[in-house]
Amino acid sequence: MSSHLNWMIIRNNNAFLVKKRNIKKPFSKEPNNVTNLNSYRYNGLIHKKAVGVVENPDRKGFTVVTKKVKAGNKPVKNTVRRSFKAGARRSLFKVKKLLKANHYRTDLTKATLRRASAILRSQRPIKAKKPKAAAAKTE
Repeated sequence: MSSHLNWMIIRNNNAFLVKKRNIKKPFSKEPNNVTNLNSYRYNGLIHKKAVGVVENPDRKGFTVVTKKVKAGNKPVKNTVRRSFKAGARRSLFKVKKLLKANHYRTDLTKATLRRASAILRSQRPIKAKKPKAAAAKTE
């Protein structure tokens, strides 16, 4: 089936859809959706080529998940996972290079980099704030 027909079938009703009150565009929790928006462009289920970014289980770096076109009907062999742990700048550069060099969904490059950057930002240790003792002493 074509991706457009699949989209027409699943766009309003599927298990990954998150609808809330006062939100015009519903969200989506599907695996290879880099923006978590329910739209044709970002949907990871219907396209032959899709990109996803997930956090590594050890909370160090991230993994880029892509779909193989040739194994479209074989769900086990359908995805390729590539983990990046070499530091933020280098990892983001490598992801950009990977998507651009292979001509693999270059329209999702910016969204993929944003998702990867957000994952890396969430893994940073939280800095402890210093108490405002100087302000209390002057009074």
